[in-house]
Parts: sequence; structure tokens; C-alpha cells
Amino acid sequence: MMPKMAAFRLLLIVNVLLCVAEVTGISCHCNEQASCDDKNNETCDAGEGGACYKQVHRNEETNEPITAYGCFEEADLKPDNRPLRCANTEKIRHVKVIECCSSKDYCNKWMNVTLKTLPTKVPKPTKTVGALGLSWWELTLLIGIPVAFICIMGVAFFLYVKHQKDRRYLSHRYPIHSTGPLHLQDEYEGLMPANSTLKDLISSGTCSGSSGSGLPLLVQRTVARQIQLYETIGLGRYGKVLRGRWRGENVAVKIVQAREEQSWSRESELYQTSMLRHENILGFIAADNKDVGPWTELWLVTDYHENGSLFDYLNKYEIDTPGMIKLVTSTASGLAHLHMEIVGVQGKPAIAHRDLKSKNILVKWNHTCCIADLGLAVRHESATDTVDVAHNPNRVGTKRYMAPEILDETINTSHFESFKRADVYALGLVLWEIARRCNACGIVEDYQLPYYDVVPSDPTMEEMKKIVCCDKQRPSIPNRWQGNESMRIMGKLMRECWYHNGAARLTALRIKKTLASLKESHDIKV
Repeated sequence: MMPKMAAFRLLLIVNVLLCVAEVTGISCHCNEQASCDDKNNETCDAGEGGACYKQVHRNEETNEPITAYGCFEEADLKPDNRPLRCANTEKIRHVKVIECCSSKDYCNKWMNVTLKTLPTKVPKPTKTVGALGLSWWELTLLIGIPVAFICIMGVAFFLYVKHQKDRRYLSHRYPIHSTGPLHLQDEYEGLMPANSTLKDLISSGTCSGSSGSGLPLLVQRTVARQIQLYETIGLGRYGKVLRGRWRGENVAVKIVQAREEQSWSRESELYQTSMLRHENILGFIAADNKDVGPWTELWLVTDYHENGSLFDYLNKYEIDTPGMIKLVTSTASGLAHLHMEIVGVQGKPAIAHRDLKSKNILVKWNHTCCIADLGLAVRHESATDTVDVAHNPNRVGTKRYMAPEILDETINTSHFESFKRADVYALGLVLWEIARRCNACGIVEDYQLPYYDVVPSDPTMEEMKKIVCCDKQRPSIPNRWQGNESMRIMGKLMRECWYHNGAARLTALRIKKTLASLKESHDIKV
């Protein structure tokens, strides 16, 4: 009986001890870096659901690794699946690493936990660089200022060389030297009587055999040097026009920069064409090149007309029927003279304008017109039947006034008649601008440019090509013009200038004769 009783008691004690072990939980290794329950045995109890840990962190001052052993209770291990207390951050694994375990008692004592190797330190940049110990901004200034100075000197040298080259080139074409102050008298003044007027110079024997080819170059230079400039009267893409005074007479001075030498040279050359002078072509006086500081200015001196361009005139004033007839007849007369070839020893070649528009036509004191700006004009060499076209890449005609064959690039540039027909198309648009401002039918319309209602103020080639070539539109002619004979004739002339086929258009001479008959029927005197 006794042995059975002893065995029962022994079994009971073992069960109690096992229960106590289950309640107690896991035991962990602990050191002085952590809180230990039994510091003598270096042990701590994590309790039920707890875990042991081993942590290695780096000393901030010495960079030596320090190891800590301890335990976490169940409450410290949240969330359950991945407790934050046992998690590591990759970015700081070279500073601190921790690992947890709960597989058996003292499992943390034998865990292998190591820090990552410290990254190589990049030395911080110092405030000074180089052997001189200069700061970055001081070094930038030290290098930048000489480089900028060299660049400025290089640009100045380039401009100087270009200026000298322009002077040599222009002096070769027009043997005129530096002009000096405008108000000084010239050593060539002896070529002209002291009381000479512009009319005297042009009509007297100083003209080359009275051929209408213009003043001798030395006289042109003398006139140009004696001009005093006043206000600006016109601005354009390629230069400006100022009012000047020569011996009490007004003159117009067109000034362009040296880069427009081709256009200036061409215009000067054409204005001095033999027999070109005509009452409806702007009167040419002189061409000169002036040194203004580092630049060369190219001067074209012409007659001055205070009414300005036809564009300005029509914007300001409405006109009656006689006024309209004077404007259109004189414009057509000027174009007919340009287009006409005069055969003879001192003849005139046929010339096409290529940029006819209301801004390139001036209104004289007697309310007649004269054609200006021959910078794009072409000549017909009848001896060889060739067209002398100036190659000027910087300038093109005005797109709004371009004929259909120019817009669609079907014009035959080797045939001079093609250019004359394109001028006639542009003349038709100018006639339309003038007629709209006439009060013959009792209604005066506001001034507008051709195609104002279908294209923007600065149309592209494609926009004009669509309207003129594809849609075949033309400026509208009011029906009320049919009730007035003068306006009816004007409308008929316009239509015959606008034909899509250039060969079907009227000639400038035919238009001139038709308008001359209209002028005679109204007994208009100029």
C-alpha cells in the first residue's frame, strides 16, 4: 500500500512542476546592458508568450559594437505576426541590429547578430579651392571676367572688320569716302552754283547729257553731305525715312543698314536708269553711304511729298470722283512708264516693280501719285531677251498683293511678261483701295486693305494661296457701282486686272489709256 501511495505523490509533484514551468514561460540570457531578473545568473523570464532578444548597436563616439541580451514580454511584441520591437530598418543596419527568438530557453545567447560595415565617408568640401585658397565665387569671377572681356573684344573686332569690309565694298561700287558732319561744306561744292535748287540741278547740264540718268556721283555726295535731318516720317522692316532739308528745300532720306546693301544698291542703280525720270515715278536725287560710329548707313535721297503714302492718304481722306480719277490715272501712268521699253542710244529698259502696293505709292502736292521703292524691281535686257533679277534673300514681295502665279509658284521667271502681269494684278488691288474711298455713289466705305475680310493682318503664303488660288476669291465690288459710269468702269478694270490667267489681264498701257479717256470725259486738269 505504501509504495503505491509514494508513487502517486511523486507523480503529483512532477505534474505541479510541469504546470509551474508552463506558467513561468521562456528564460533568456541577460547582461548588464538590459534589465535582468537574476543578475547573478544573468537570466530574465520573458513570461508566457514572450521572447528573447539579442541587440548589437554601435557606440556613437568610438564606433565599437555593444551587445545587449534580454527578453520581451508578450505585451511588448505587437503586432503579433511581426512585432516592431524585433524589426530592423535596412538603412540603419550599420548602426543597430536586433534579433528575437522563442524556440527554447537561452536561445538568444547563441544567436549570430552582426552589424553591417560602415559606409565610406565622403570628405565634406571645403570653402576654399586651389592653392590660392579662393572661394568658389571668387574663382568664378577670376575666370569669368577675363573670358567675358575676351568675348567682348572678339565681337568688337568682328564688327570693326565687317565695317571696314563694308566701307571698302561700298567705296568700290560708289567712290565716296567718309562723309563727316552733315552740315559741313564739301570740297566738291564748286561743282554747283551757290544758289542752285534741286530742280536746277536735275534739269541743268550737270545731268549726264540730260539723259535722265541722275546727278553725277560727286554732286550726289555733295548734296547728301549738306542735308540736315529732321523728324522720322516712315518706318519699315528694312529701314526708316526721315525728312531732311537741303538749301531750304525738303527732301526725303531713306536710311537702311549695310546688311540691306543689295536692295539699296539695286534701287539706286534702277533710279539712275537712263530715261527713267517721270512725273509719276518718285524723283531720285542722290545715293550715299555714311559712317555712323561702328555702322555704315546707306542713304537714298528722293523728292519729299508731305501727303505721304497712298495708304496714309486714303486712311485720312475720302475722295470725290475727280480726285479718284487723278489718283488712279497717275498710278497707272507711272506703272506704264516703268513697263515700257524706250529704244535708242540713251534708251530705257522695261522694268517690273514686283512690290506694287498702296504703301509704295506716294501722293504729291497736286493729289496725283508717283511710284516708289524699286528695291525688288527687275529689268528686261532686250538684246539678250533675259530678265535681270536681283538676288536678295532678305526681301520678298508683300504676300497680300502677290498674284496667283506667284503664290502657287507657277510663274515663269525667265519670261519678263510674267512679272509685268503680276504688277497689273497688284495694280487692280490698288484701284480697289482707291475706289472704295470715293463718294460717287453717296456712300463712302472705311479704308481697308485688300482681302481684309478673309485673311488676318499679316497673312501667310498658305493663307493667301488658299483664298486667291484655291478659292479664287477677289475683293468684293458693290452692286451700287453699276449705277455710276465712273465706278462701273473702275469695277470693270479691276476684274480685268484680277484674272487668274495672267495672259488674260490688261496691260498697264491699256489701263492707262482707259483711265485717260475717263479723265478726259470729266475734263480733269492736273
